[in-house]
Amino acid sequence: MLISEIFHSIQGEGSLAGVPSVFIRSSGCNLRCVWCDTPYASWNPTGTEMTVDEILEAVTVFPTKHVVLTGGEPMVAKGIHDLAYKLQELGKHITIETAGTIAPNGIACDLASLSPKLAHSTPSPELAGAWSARHERDRWQPEVIRAWLDHYDCQMKFVVREHNDVLEIIDLLEKEQLSIPAHQILLMPEGIESTALRHAAQQVAEWCKQYGFRFTPRLHIDLYGNTMGT
Repeated sequence: MLISEIFHSIQGEGSLAGVPSVFIRSSGCNLRCVWCDTPYASWNPTGTEMTVDEILEAVTVFPTKHVVLTGGEPMVAKGIHDLAYKLQELGKHITIETAGTIAPNGIACDLASLSPKLAHSTPSPELAGAWSARHERDRWQPEVIRAWLDHYDCQMKFVVREHNDVLEIIDLLEKEQLSIPAHQILLMPEGIESTALRHAAQQVAEWCKQYGFRFTPRLHIDLYGNTMGT
């Protein structure tokens, strides 16, 4: 399995924000978001080949029950099901951060943090070449989302920039009749710099109040900045 990094940090996003966790970041992704904040694990995947046993050895050094499988897109990683099963055997709480484009197929998971990509995530053909059309085709997979919702504890986390993004979320969920409580739909301002995020957060919080959605910060950016290993 190609691993970009394994590190101990504070969960910065979602319902477990603030919880010390070990992050296992696999390298490789089936999308190319224009605003991706981990290009070293997606646009230009780099890392070290590790066996499941080597990953487990690295994880158990840290004094926390919580483990986050992230990427890139962890669901494309070779051996991800085996890794999740072994982590479950060790009694770990497993969060999987995924775009929700690949079916779970029974993977061990305590919290599925689904982050479907909205229209503004699609890169231009000039920037991404053939990836532009591929990303647009694959970024929203409602039947896959439904499979996660039907079998796992889920949160749906959306990166938003404008009010139209919020309206897009409502439209997508209504069209597909995806039933998820409003407080499990998280809106997160887009950005990788604390000052810009704080500015954007004011408006995102107002949209949450308007529609009953949940606001999620990017706590790790405030604490550490946009750096690897955090």
